[in-house]
Amino acid sequence: MSAILPPSERLWYKHPIDRVEGTWIAIALTWCLIMFFMMIGWHIWGKQNLSTETYRTTPEKFTAKAQAVVDKFTVRTETDQKTPVVAPPAGSDVYMIARLWNFWPILELEKGKTYKLHLTSLDYNHGFSLQPANINIQVVPGFEHVVTVTPNQSGTYSVVCNEYCGINHHTMVGRIYVK
Repeated sequence: MSAILPPSERLWYKHPIDRVEGTWIAIALTWCLIMFFMMIGWHIWGKQNLSTETYRTTPEKFTAKAQAVVDKFTVRTETDQKTPVVAPPAGSDVYMIARLWNFWPILELEKGKTYKLHLTSLDYNHGFSLQPANINIQVVPGFEHVVTVTPNQSGTYSVVCNEYCGINHHTMVGRIYVK
């Protein structure tokens, strides 16, 4: 037999499967099914994945909604760019915009209260990574991502872009205060 010549029996799938090979195929199929059902279980009972709503939007519409919330609920400004700090009432919709190279505005939320956090990007794909709580969302232009959040610990949380977005990506940070 030579490796250069084609096999004499070209219909390989008509040959019986060896017992060892059949065992490994059965093990692989069983493992795939277990992992498939575990993903569903992790989502439902494990609280591992965020259930988010996503809607189409335009930069103009989303900016208008975010600006209305900022105008209504600003309590002070921070940083050298005078970024507004917004303290909306519990149960309300809060908006955060990702754009080169910042998150706008800074949010001030109450511990134990539920909010609907709306996120979008105005320019490129950005990442929303809330630290030290491990919440990660890819924020895509043209889409409004809505996450229901209930802060359970007081403190200052950093919002970090974890999707490379350009030369100043490393400076793209924001904050959320929880009282």
